[in-house]
Amino acid sequence: MGKILVTGATGNVGRHVVSRLAKAGLDVRAFARRPEKVQAGVETVQGDLTVPESLEPALKDVESVFLLWPEFNVGNAGEVVEAIARHARRVVYLSAHVPGGENTHYAAIERLIRRTPLKWTFLRPGGFAANTLVWAEQIRRGVVRWPFGQASRALIHERDIASVAVHVLTSAGHSGAAYALTGPAELTQIEQVRVIGEVIGREVRWEEQPPAEAREQLMEAWGDAAFVEQALTAWGSFVDAPERATDTVQRLLGRPALTFRQWAEDHAADFR
Repeated sequence: MGKILVTGATGNVGRHVVSRLAKAGLDVRAFARRPEKVQAGVETVQGDLTVPESLEPALKDVESVFLLWPEFNVGNAGEVVEAIARHARRVVYLSAHVPGGENTHYAAIERLIRRTPLKWTFLRPGGFAANTLVWAEQIRRGVVRWPFGQASRALIHERDIASVAVHVLTSAGHSGAAYALTGPAELTQIEQVRVIGEVIGREVRWEEQPPAEAREQLMEAWGDAAFVEQALTAWGSFVDAPERATDTVQRLLGRPALTFRQWAEDHAADFR
């Protein structure tokens, strides 16, 4: 098996992809803005996908690429995809499942990849369990104030996304596949907060926040109006049309997807 390049190598998913590939003794190269954060013993190239020329040295002798685009817009992703296509044979792109998401940057990057000769696989996770870390400070105070408490999703553990990515990168039969990835069960946001509270041994109360107030806070945090509107619209849609659990993780890995409670136990220290 040829060399595998992992972009986003220090992020929630990428660091697990790197560690699993390295543990399996495979030829892995990490691409990161801060290479000092990559685990010891892994070949690393410093760079930034928003600076496409920094990617060129990382692509030398690479056969497969795990691509995680770091921006909320397409930006110069076209140049990045073209560079990958010049050097590699295969790409596994961490996309996303967004209701009515044909106009999202995820879908646009998928279209860019489809136009190349690359053999591709798209991983489309729904809600990341790790996104609930945004509540950490509020959970420590005992009250989570957030919009759409009844929005229901089947949140997925980042370790499951990484395990699927490694499986796809190291086995045949996935070219042209787009995998919808979720956790094993649907929980409302109110239930997610309750589970975290139970895991850390603290009662946490939900307080419904008006979407207009949330919009202001998210604009301060993200600074991208289109992405904020996309997120609020998607969250609101999960109230009446919950994100349904898929069995993709089970089918690909031969074991059940990790539960949200397992994720909360893994991250309990982040909420204490």
